[in-house]
Amino acid sequence: MAATVLFSMFAGLLFFGTPIVVSLGVASMAVYVLNGDDLSSLIELAFSAINSFPLMALPSFILAGALMGDAGIARRLIVIAEELAGPAAGGLGAAAVMACMFFGAISGSGPATTAAVGMLVIPAMIERGYGRSYPAAITATAGGLGVVIPPSMPLVIYGVTANESISALFMAGVIPGVMLGAGLMVANYITAKRNGYQTEGTSYDRKRVIAVLKDGFWSLMAPVVILGGIYSGMFTPTEAAVVSIFYALFVGVFIHKESSLRGLNEAFQSTTWLTGRVLIIMFTATAFGRILVENHIPAMIAQGILDITNSLWLVWILVIGFLLIVGMFIEILATIMIVTPVLLPVMVELGVDPVHFGIVLVVSLGIGFSTPPLGENMFISSSIANVSIERISVRALPLVGSMVVIALLLAFFPQLSLWLPNMLGF
Repeated sequence: MAATVLFSMFAGLLFFGTPIVVSLGVASMAVYVLNGDDLSSLIELAFSAINSFPLMALPSFILAGALMGDAGIARRLIVIAEELAGPAAGGLGAAAVMACMFFGAISGSGPATTAAVGMLVIPAMIERGYGRSYPAAITATAGGLGVVIPPSMPLVIYGVTANESISALFMAGVIPGVMLGAGLMVANYITAKRNGYQTEGTSYDRKRVIAVLKDGFWSLMAPVVILGGIYSGMFTPTEAAVVSIFYALFVGVFIHKESSLRGLNEAFQSTTWLTGRVLIIMFTATAFGRILVENHIPAMIAQGILDITNSLWLVWILVIGFLLIVGMFIEILATIMIVTPVLLPVMVELGVDPVHFGIVLVVSLGIGFSTPPLGENMFISSSIANVSIERISVRALPLVGSMVVIALLLAFFPQLSLWLPNMLGF
């Protein structure tokens, strides 16, 4: 009865366009009222979920990403990526992917990566004959790499929800992030060949490459400082997030001398808005998850899946397919907090490592950034390129297909995710 009320109210409210936060909260309260339980215990539980030390990394990384954009770090990373891409077919598209990988390693946010890279790359690609829809498609798709390459906000949320080591999750995301980037570059090259997006007319020039690398040295050092400090044991991921803020301020004020009071104000505003949004979702999603556990719903779902098949490969296909569909409709952070208590026990029972599951979960849901109707990255790139979501979606299909293939490879071959954290003892 509780499961029926919970899911029917949640789905019904979403169907009528109710915000995800309201849908989660109302559905949870309805079950408690139906059972005659004390609502104060539900509120106390939800508050304790956001009163967490590891969760402090979230606003810090958001602020650091915004400050690095104002400090000129993002712009220099894009110039470096374009120079490294060179004269190959679709070189500017490959540069967009590399820039998203670089910026994703310091912002940890898909929409932030899409906005920062897209503002510079999309106009340049349009000017050089790529059309309008393809530049928007590849930037929106590559922007999703920011949720996998550490430091990653979704991985922080998964670590808190599943009570897993955030450092191990960050390390596990390195190889999958590189694989996703490589897959997008291959798809970009094939698309460029088919559509005649040939060389941009700039050949490799050793002096020019050295010059842009020199100019972007402090930009390239950002992920080295952040991730190197974490994996060397100098500081925790939460402390690393604070270090990244001071690093961005130092580079912007004393090295690049591009930071401004206006940029600082805008960074604080965006950080406050994004953090508040995430914490409210966490508050209601925790209550939703508690009801699931109290009514043994994860166990019932696990048994239902196991009744269908005990083949791990088939279960992975079912889970990834489910996550791809859910990612099209529900925001990634909310989805992680909703599905983790449901799916993680199923996968653990089948012998799947929780860190491995977390990586596949985030990768699969990250694809939702570039698939409508939610597709946050799509809306951002659509605004920049001034082209419809429908046109972008069609051009993004081969790119999304490459990411789905990588997600399946990561699921079927766990060592792709677990090799680095195991080697480093996480």
